[in-house]
Amino acid sequence: MEGFEALWLSMGIANFAWGQLLMMFIGSLLIYLAIARGFEPLLLLPIGFGAILANIPVSGLADSAVEQLIHYGSQVHKELLATALQVPVDEIGAAWKKAGAAMHLSGVQLASDLGYSDGMLNQFYQAAVASGVAPLLIFMGVGALTDFSALIAMPKTLFLGAAAQFGIFATLLGALALNLVPGFEFSLADASAIAIIGGADGPTAIFLASKLAPDLLGAIAVAAYSYMALVPIIQPPIMRALTTEAERGIVMSQLRPVSKLEKIFFPFSVLVLTILFLPSAAPLIGMLMFGNLLKESGVVDRLSKAAQNEIINIVTIFLGLSVGSKLSADKFLSVETLGILALGAVAFMIGTATGVLMGKALCKLSGGKVNPLIGAAGVSAVPMAARVANKVGLESNPHNFLLMHAMGPNVAGVIGSAVAAGVLLAVVGG
Repeated sequence: MEGFEALWLSMGIANFAWGQLLMMFIGSLLIYLAIARGFEPLLLLPIGFGAILANIPVSGLADSAVEQLIHYGSQVHKELLATALQVPVDEIGAAWKKAGAAMHLSGVQLASDLGYSDGMLNQFYQAAVASGVAPLLIFMGVGALTDFSALIAMPKTLFLGAAAQFGIFATLLGALALNLVPGFEFSLADASAIAIIGGADGPTAIFLASKLAPDLLGAIAVAAYSYMALVPIIQPPIMRALTTEAERGIVMSQLRPVSKLEKIFFPFSVLVLTILFLPSAAPLIGMLMFGNLLKESGVVDRLSKAAQNEIINIVTIFLGLSVGSKLSADKFLSVETLGILALGAVAFMIGTATGVLMGKALCKLSGGKVNPLIGAAGVSAVPMAARVANKVGLESNPHNFLLMHAMGPNVAGVIGSAVAAGVLLAVVGG
């Protein structure tokens, strides 16, 4: 009978908690949205599958070696860890989350000596996300895929990309204000990581969250990519509300041709400005500009194509699974997650609105030569935000093609979100 009891207790069906079942449903929902609705499938599909794997009972796929000891270790092993952490056995879970660097190192060494190892998804997370490698490689790929010609030809659209980042800093204050509501306890680092959702840049959100608020990474990443997928739904009502029919119908003049020399010089100029004024943003901006230089130099097609295809695709798989590992029931199911989702939506809407308002300002200053709709493309959901601006413009004037003009603020938004992340990292993470 003892053998049968041990077998039963080792089965998943005997160890399921309602939270794990709910998170598996959420993971399945993300996969459904990716496949059936086409919502950011490259990320939501692996994130959803990672969430399912992370919530398999007893497996500990998303747990570190110490977490495996805490959840599944013998009483003797738990007592050894309790001694190392200097707390009672029933408090080792909470104590481990608050452990300082010295105790953390001691706990990891103890778990390793006792034969525990990190779960598969945890290893992916440590290698891809905690190290910061995956988001940076994604940025390299994005740089290799991006044509900055529209921004170079019309530099003033940089202001539109910058204006769209106001949503980030407004939401930072909103997250801190949410602490007045019972149940919410966001630190300044947490609030900063949540606010970056407003940049509509998934890799940047993941990079900053992994540095400032690793426990909130899953919710932040899901919110960022979900709202990016909902750009065609969220943005148009805001754009129509803040502009007149006449403004939406403004036809912009054709952009000037951009020389190859300008395209090659651009990455260096952006990198120099980053080095001089915001070194904390250098990892993101540096990899973005390096990828773009591979593309524009024209002499390393193999490297450029690798960055655009094989590298970014492989990294995307592991990045998605790693983010999914943070969607375990004990980390995701909290009132704070609802706050993150709500604040993310607010950040996105404010970013869209401030971009449009800056577009209206440029319209006035240029004597009506700038269509304010391209300001909404300042959020860095490339190229979706630019396509939405083009679509709304066509509704008012069937001959008004804004796509190329909107790509200027759109790619400026990519730079802007990275700069905003650098500012937050320098102020909060430093």
